[in-house]
Amino acid sequence: MNELSLFSGPLRQITLIIGSEIFAFILALLLAPTFIRFLNYHKLGKQLRITATTGEKATIFNELHAKKAGTPTMGGVLIWGTVLLTLLFSRVLSFFGVIDHSLINRNETWLPIFTLVTAGILGLFDDYINIKGQAKGLAAKPKMFWLLLFAAMGAWWFYYKLGVNSIHIPGFGDYAIGIWYIPLFIFVISGTANAVNFTDGLDGLAGGLLIIAFGSFGVIAFVQGLFILSAFCAIIVGALLAFLWYNIMPAKFYMGDTGALALGATLGVIAMMTDSAIALIMIGFVFVIETFSVIIQLTSKKLFGRKVFLIAPIHHHFEKLGWNEATVVMRFWILGGMFAAIGLILRLTGRF
Repeated sequence: MNELSLFSGPLRQITLIIGSEIFAFILALLLAPTFIRFLNYHKLGKQLRITATTGEKATIFNELHAKKAGTPTMGGVLIWGTVLLTLLFSRVLSFFGVIDHSLINRNETWLPIFTLVTAGILGLFDDYINIKGQAKGLAAKPKMFWLLLFAAMGAWWFYYKLGVNSIHIPGFGDYAIGIWYIPLFIFVISGTANAVNFTDGLDGLAGGLLIIAFGSFGVIAFVQGLFILSAFCAIIVGALLAFLWYNIMPAKFYMGDTGALALGATLGVIAMMTDSAIALIMIGFVFVIETFSVIIQLTSKKLFGRKVFLIAPIHHHFEKLGWNEATVVMRFWILGGMFAAIGLILRLTGRF
C-alpha cells in the first residue's frame, strides 16, 4: 500500500505530521482536567477484579492494588476523542486552504478511524458494565465475538475492496496467500487488541509502550510514502503523551478497555496497512510477552493444576516479587523501546 502522498515537499509533510502531534497533545492536555472531574463526579471509577485469569479469587491482585479502587477509568475516550477532534480540525484547515488536504483520507485513514471508534465503543460498553456491574464487565465470549466481527469487516475491506492478499516474509519478500489473508488479518487485529488490554495494568505501562509502538509505525508509514497515515500515528502519540501526563504513577485516571482495545486494534490495522505484521512482533515485544504469560499461566493451571507465575500478566508477577510499580513500568518501557528500535531498523532495512 505504498501510495504517494497528497502533499508536496518533505518539509511540508514533516511540518504537518509534527504540527498534528503537537496540536493533539495540547488539546488533550487542556481537556484532561475537565474530563477527569467529569469521571469523578459521576463516580466512573475502577472496580477491582473479583477473579484472576486462572478463575480463582484475585487475592494477590487485590492485595497489590487495593488502593487503586475507585480511580476514574474510561480515559481512552479522551485519547480517541482527541484524535477525532484533531482529524476534524484538519478538515476545517483544508477547507480554508491552510493545508492541502484533510487527514481524513479514504486510502490511508478511513480504516484506522473505523477501527479506533468501533473498538473504542466496544471497550466503553465493557468499562461501563464493569463499573456498574460489580467488576464483572462484559462477558469474554460476546466481547471477543464483536472484536472478531470488527476485525472481519476490516479483513473484508482489505481483501475484496483493496485487493490485498500478500504478506511480507522477512528475508524472502512478499508472498501471496490468497484467502488466507483474511484469517491472518483477523488474528493480528484481535490478538493485538487483547495484548494491549492484558498489558494495561500498571500506571503508565500501556500508555508508554503504545507511544513507542505508534511512533515506530509512524516512521515506517513515512518511509513508505504514507504521509497521512504517518500523521495519524503522530496524532495518537500526541494524545497518548497528554494522557500519560496524568496516568503516570500515581495515576489520576486509567485508559480502560475503551482505550486498550481501541488502540490495540488500531495498532494491528496500521501494521497490516504497512505490511509489517511480522515487525509488529518485535515493535510490540512487551505486548507479546504479556500475552504469552497469560497463555502459559492458563495452560499450566488447566493441564497441571499449578501456576508458573505468582500472578499473570507478568508485570504483576514482578510486583509480587517486590519490585516497585514504577520500577516495573520503566524497565518494561526500556525493553519496549529497545526492541522497537531493533524492529524498526530491521523493517526499514528490508530484513523485516
